[in-house]
This record gives sequence, structure tokens and C-alpha cells, in this order.
Amino acid sequence: MRPKTIGLIAHTGKPAVANLVNAIAKEFDRFSISILIEKKTAAIAGKKSDHSIAQLGAAADLLVVVGGDGTILRVGINVGSLGFLTCANSSAYRDAVECIAKDRINFSQRTLLEARVEVGGKRTNKMTALNDAVLSRGELSRLVLLRTRVNGEALTEFNADGLIVATPTGSTAYSLSAGGPILDPESGVLVITPICPHVLTNRSIIVAETSIIEIEVSDPEYPVFLTLDGRQPIRVKRGSTINIRKAKKTLPLAALPDVSFFNVVRQKLKWSGSNV
Repeated sequence: MRPKTIGLIAHTGKPAVANLVNAIAKEFDRFSISILIEKKTAAIAGKKSDHSIAQLGAAADLLVVVGGDGTILRVGINVGSLGFLTCANSSAYRDAVECIAKDRINFSQRTLLEARVEVGGKRTNKMTALNDAVLSRGELSRLVLLRTRVNGEALTEFNADGLIVATPTGSTAYSLSAGGPILDPESGVLVITPICPHVLTNRSIIVAETSIIEIEVSDPEYPVFLTLDGRQPIRVKRGSTINIRKAKKTLPLAALPDVSFFNVVRQKLKWSGSNV
């Protein structure tokens, strides 16, 4: 169904973003589609707007994000289950607007993570992530011991620089850099990947997305840090348990009709066929 109102948000630090925002707004106007612009985005483009990201989420049918992965992470978690279309490639904006106007975009329901920290019988509020939840050692060059259970059953005690729990969307981010596998967004799984493990037998493991993952900070005395989607780290004390599971809500991520997950993977990894 063609959206009636579009919300437009841009990474205001990107070069030439003002011209691109104005060009996208003009294209939507050409198709008689109402557009609301986030206030910081409007300011850099020489327009007036008082709309916050949350207000756009409440008023718009679809959000168009001009920027990279960091922008979509920030916006997506703040707004929730509204549809998104990323428009990082400035040369493709005309095609993107036309596909929206002609109802030719495809949606992929992306899994979100829900995390809580428990210590001494107390729990933090739910925290949400699209890519990953990362436990790391901080600035000290010492290993951490992270006792991990899946659905109440012991998995192992990872002796490493840290541990990543990633969604299929996040499997191509930090988890991939740490040696984890690439997951199809529709695969219905999560991946647990150790960061620089001290024991060679500590490897990535794929679990069902319905799994409940518990990670206990069993050692050391110095704090470990929990980071979700690269946001502000949270200090986690020894004896704390981090509970991670699939969130009830998903994030609808839109794509142009000729853009598939495998097409993007081929481009990013520069796969072009046989090496023989």
C-alpha cells in the first residue's frame, strides 16, 4: 500500500546532504506525497520543522533514512516498528522515491534483541538492539570469563576478550569481523561469537531465535561492559547475568525490488564467481 506520509531523516554530517535532502523532498512532491522532515535534517537543508524522530515515527507511514548503518540503528531503535527505507546511495534516490510512490518496495521483518542485566535479584529495564549485544573487557588487556547457558543448559565458559550475540542483520557487522558466519535475514537464528578467544575450541555457535541466552560474568574483579548496537556501554559487575532473547517486536526494513540480501552480500564482499 502506497504510504500517504513520508518521514525524512538524514545523517547531517554527510557531505552534500543538504542538496540531497532537498532533491528527495522535491521528488516526493512530484508524486504528491506528503513529507515531514526531522528538525535537524530540516535545519541543515534550509527548511523549518519542529518534528523529532519520535514524532515522525508517530505521524509517518514510512521513514526514509539518508545515511549509513549507524543512522538506521539510531533511528530504528528510537521509533520501533515503523517501516524504513535506507537511501545511502545518493544516486538511487529517484528510483527509491518512484518505487515508494508506485508501491513497489519489499519489506523484510528484521529480528530485534532484548537484553536485561540481573544482579542480586534486581533487573534492569529491557534494552533493544537490531544488530548485537556485545560484552567486552574495556580498556584493560585482560581476558574475561563469560559462563554461557542456552535455554538453561550450560554451553561453555568463554575465555576471551568478549562475546557477541548477534541477529542475522548484525551477523555482517562486528560478529563477522570476529570470525562469525553470515546469516540470511530470514534464517530464524541468532549467533554467539567469541572475540579473540584464548581457547581455540571456542568458536561461533548458531542457536534458534527462540533461545534464551544467559551470560554470567564469572571473572574477573574489574568491570566488563555491555554494549548494544554500539551505544553507550553499561558497566557489568562480577556475578551479574545478562539475559538475551528475541524481542516480541520486529523492525520492518524496506528494500527496492531489484535489491536482495544476496545481491548486497556479493557487492560488499566483492564476490564475482569462480576464483579458478
